[in-house]
Parts: sequence; structure tokens; C-alpha cells
Amino acid sequence: MKHRFNILIFTFLTFLGINAQQITSPDGNSVLEFDLNTKGTPTYKLTYKNKAVIKASKLGFIFKDDENLESGFTILGSQTDSFDDIWKPVWGEESEIRNHYNELLLHLKQEASQRLMDIRFRMYDEGVGFRYEFPEQPHLGHFVIEDEQTQFAMAGDHTAFWIPGDYDTQEYDYTESRLSEIRGLMDKSITENLSQKSFSSTGVQTSLMLKTDAGLYINIHEAALIDYSVMHLELDDKHMVFNAWLTPDSQGNRPYMVAPANTPWRTVMVSDDARDILASRMTYNLNAPCEIEDTSWIKPVKYVGVWWEMITGMSSWAYTNDFKAVKLGVTDYSQAKPNGTHAANNKHVKELIDFAALHGFDGVLVEGWNVGWEDWFGHSKDYVFDFVTPYPDFDVDEIQNYAKSKGVEMIMHHETSSSVRNYERHLDGAYKFMKDHGYHAVKSGYVGDILPRGENHYSQWMVNHYQYAIEKAAEYEIMVNAHEAVRPTGIARTYPNLIGNESARGTEYQAFGGSKPNHVTVLPFTRLIGGPMDYTPGIFEMDVSKLNPNNNSHVNSTIANQLALYVTMYSPLQMAADLPENYNRFLDAFQFIKDVAVDWDKSVYLEAEPGSYITIARKAKGTNNWFVGNVNGKAGRISNISFDFLEKGKKYIATIYADAKDADYKTNPQAYTIKKIKVTSKSKLKQNSVEGGGYAISIMEE
Repeated sequence: MKHRFNILIFTFLTFLGINAQQITSPDGNSVLEFDLNTKGTPTYKLTYKNKAVIKASKLGFIFKDDENLESGFTILGSQTDSFDDIWKPVWGEESEIRNHYNELLLHLKQEASQRLMDIRFRMYDEGVGFRYEFPEQPHLGHFVIEDEQTQFAMAGDHTAFWIPGDYDTQEYDYTESRLSEIRGLMDKSITENLSQKSFSSTGVQTSLMLKTDAGLYINIHEAALIDYSVMHLELDDKHMVFNAWLTPDSQGNRPYMVAPANTPWRTVMVSDDARDILASRMTYNLNAPCEIEDTSWIKPVKYVGVWWEMITGMSSWAYTNDFKAVKLGVTDYSQAKPNGTHAANNKHVKELIDFAALHGFDGVLVEGWNVGWEDWFGHSKDYVFDFVTPYPDFDVDEIQNYAKSKGVEMIMHHETSSSVRNYERHLDGAYKFMKDHGYHAVKSGYVGDILPRGENHYSQWMVNHYQYAIEKAAEYEIMVNAHEAVRPTGIARTYPNLIGNESARGTEYQAFGGSKPNHVTVLPFTRLIGGPMDYTPGIFEMDVSKLNPNNNSHVNSTIANQLALYVTMYSPLQMAADLPENYNRFLDAFQFIKDVAVDWDKSVYLEAEPGSYITIARKAKGTNNWFVGNVNGKAGRISNISFDFLEKGKKYIATIYADAKDADYKTNPQAYTIKKIKVTSKSKLKQNSVEGGGYAISIMEE
């Protein structure tokens, strides 16, 4: 299905005295109005079912060492367009995505400078995306943006789900508060964790989720972040106006631009049903189609690995604690005494490969396989890895041959130590090394301050690096799972080898003191709006001290909740993160992790309320099997769902993995029940979920 209608209204509207323009969503529920105010400043406002979503808000730019591009505009002309198409993602929450929008393109001219700027709006049923476009022109060439003047004026003191503005990390628990409370809640306990380069006591990150007193759900984010700085939002809490705040580079500058150029899309989603926010594919639709011609090598992966034991402190990344024997930059470990806790050794990795093969997992990730960890951890934050030299107890060829004999793929790990130029110098060699040894996927990391000059993780310079790594990986047919990188903005449509990101507070923080039990009921409304997260679920032993007596952390979740995450936290890359011995204790519950798919034909959003609960049903790609996940947040509740998503006239066997009556995420997290029932499209279910709990269901055709 593909329909496109062009309506040309390229007239000299200013001559006619007409400044206001209007465009509606395809379903007619949302209306966007554009206008120039009395100073010639571009403004827009958005309504949904006659309710204000964004009040009159300014658009424009402050340039560094140049005349600003924020007022004195006239409208040269405008164009409208309608587009309706269906495209097929390489992997995803459904096998087909509809891209349906109405478009308004405004051609503006700043009379004093004779400079041109276009603003393009695309209206979807679930919201609007807009971007600035700088056409090629004689009066605008190279320029540096000092401040983007984009505003999002709120219509009230909404409830927000937010994390602090930080130029280097998104690894925070979410705070739920009124907008007017943000300044007060950005207290010492939060700001002590902020990067010193963070910008204010009212700054928050996107994707920002909001709920109005009138029952509207609003989400503000960006799409197609290419060659530009990450946008944060700074709140003017006297007027309830969010102002775009771009991440600067180490010199304090925002994006360096040269016309012709575009900014990323600024997105506002809105609905009176929270499920519509989860179901939206607007972020992907605003990105360019796939640039990779042959995508046959890009395949979803379910994996296990050498990871959780190091995160908990049970094992180590480093081969030795004898720092004196291993000098900085020297890879001769013949005089180094092994510490006895190095997890990436041949024997242990083979055990993981055996476990993966036995239970049908696709891959095994190994962290800590390469030399240098003791230098980095021990005495030099400036240590750089070479990504090809293994420790003495890890034989790359032997492990690869063993994995291949078992039908298991090995997954590479590249910790860059945030020495970005070093990584770029080694990329070709590192990727070639992977290809030569049968590795088709890499987990990259960017822990610490960016070397050599302390760039911000979310500056234009770093955004360009992450993009470079993805595109270079595509040349070698390698899939990328980037940690500590920029949060995704739908780029995976264009480069689907970006199969996963971290870029949020993941499971590892459950070993660093824990996360809020409702954290996973917020992430799908925020971080996952731009793309999948390598959340690393599947923890069955919640008492971390049982792995490491010196770590008193607790995983704030029940086992049933952990199972449900494989459905609610969508990713084509899913890890069973716990140790094999813990899965062996609960093999009946582990069966769900073995069965659940990682690629889908269809997704149905059954229940949703940010911060409280999410229930999703997904149909496994190429089958008639369904999986349901429910995660519950801050209070126990009864979930009520219908199975009307099932094919009519067919019978199914549903296996329900649920919290036991006495389950408690703090005191009794391993209490669960498993039962089988017959269901059809007419069946309904009432199921209890405790705080921090949930349930998971596998539904197989009878």
C-alpha cells in the first residue's frame, strides 16, 4: 500500500498578509498551527481533540559570532503533502510498519540577512515530528549553533517521569513528580551523581514522558540524530516551558553546521491512551530507509555470557592483580601471577558454550578476554586496548572452534576505555579480527571520560563517532550493541546492524545497590521510544551476596517479573544474564526464557500506565505462537486481559508463569506458580501481580 498526494501552495503568502498555516493528523484528532508573531518569530502550537498539548512556542536559533536566526522572518511559501506507505523492518515488534502522515513545509526568509530556513512538520495520528532545514544559499555557509530556540510550552503543571540532565549518562532511576517539583527534587543526593558538565537544576533528558490532569499522555523526544548534538530539555518552571538545550563539546560549542543541512526531528507524541505511546513507530518512520542492501546477516540473538558474575564482583575482568608485573602498554604476562578470579578462561567459557548449546541459545558473550584490564582498573585511566590480544588463559581459536562444533556463535566485547580516537584507529583491525575468528556481533563500551580532551558523551563529536562505528561495522557485516553510547533515536531503521543499546539504567545497577521496582514500567515509555535496549534481564537469584559476600545489593524484582521483561522490554538482542547454576535451580521457570522469541510479527498492547504496569502480547515471527508479558510497578493489582488477539477458531495451550500469592520482591522474590490452561480468542484472564512482580505466558497452538 502506497499513496502520496502533493498539494502545491508555493505562493508569496507574505504579500497576501497570510502568516498562519494549519495541518491535521490523518485521523483528524491533532491540529498543528504555525504562525509568525509580531516580531517575525516562528511559532507553533498543538492540540489533541481540542485540548491544548503545546501552547504557542517559539522556534529558531542563536548563532555563535553571527546574526541570530530567530526573528524578522517572512513566509515565502509553503507546501503540503500526504504520505501512506508500509515498510518491512529487518527485525522489530512487528513485521510491517505503516508510515502515514500529513506534511507541511514552510519556506522562511529572514529579510535583514537574506538567509533562508525551512521548517518541515509531519503529522501522525500519534503526534508530530518537525525539523529545521537549511537549503544551499549564498548567505549561509558554515555556522556554529550556540543555542537552539525550540520551545515546548506545556498547558499545565503535568506529572513527569524524568531523569536529570546529564551530558554523559542516562543511568538513573526515574523520578515521578509534577513539573513544578523538579527543581526541589533535583537535590543533593541526585546532583552529586551528575557530571560536573551538567547544566541546571531543572534540566531533564529525553525521551520525556508526561501525563496531564486531563488524562493526556505526552512524550517529547527526537528522531534521526545525525551529525548534531543530543537535545536535553531545560524547564522554565515559572511559565512551564521546556527549552531545547543542546549538549556542548569540550570547547563549549554546540553543533558545527554547513548548509545544506538538516537538524534531527523534534517529536511530540500525544494520546488519551497510554498504549498508543508504546505502539507508536513514529520515531522509526522519521528516519531514512535502510542503507544496507543485503541484510541477510543481521539476525536477532538470544545469548548467555561471562558478565553478571563480574558485575556482582564474584569474578574479575582482569587476569592478574599483580600490577607491578604488568607495565602500562606491555602485553607480556609471563611474569604476572593469575588472580584466580579471571572469568574469561577457556574452561569456564566452554562451560557457558555447553550451557548455550544444551538450551538452544544463539550466542555466548565473553567480557574480559583481552589484555589490559588491570592497567585500566589498577593505575591508569588512560590505558588503551588493542582489541586483538587475548589473555594467556583465553585461546581465541580454541574457543571459536569449540563454539562452532556446538552450533554456538561467540559475541565479541570491545571496552574502548572511552579512548575514542584509539578505537577509531583500531576499528578496521578489530573488525577484521572478528571476521577472521567467526564473530558476527560486538558489545562495545564507553566507560569513563572521553579521551583525550574530555568530550561529552552526547556531543556532536561523539554522536558522529557512534555513527561511524555503526557504519564501519556494516562494512564488515557486524552487528553492534553499544553501551554507554548515545540513546537511540530510530537510527536502527537506517542501520539495522545497530541491534541494541544500553543508554539507560540496566540490570547491572541491581548489583550496584538496586533500582526502583517500577523502573521497568517506565523505560518502555522513555528510553525504548528510540530503539531497543540491551537490558540484560533473567536474574533468578535476587540476593547478590550469594554470589559475592561483599556485595549486599538486592535485585528488586520477582522471578515472574524477570520472565515478563523478555516481552515488555523489547529487543532483538536478549540475554539470559544469570549464572547457569541459578537457572538449573529453577529449570521449570527457565523454560519460558528458552521458549520466548526475539523477533515478532505482531505486538498488541493490552494494558499500560507509565510507572505502574505494562502488559503486552507478541506473536513470534513466522509462527502462530504468542507470548505475553506483564510487569507491575509500585503496587499490587489484578491484571485483566482478553485473548482476542488470538486467531479465531483455533485452540491454544497457555502456560502461565506468575507470582505466587506470598511472592514479595524484597522478601520472597522466587515464589512463583506455573499452570497450563486451554485458551481461545474468546478467553479472558484475571491474574494477580505483586509490587515489582508480574507474569509471563507462552501460548502455543494446540
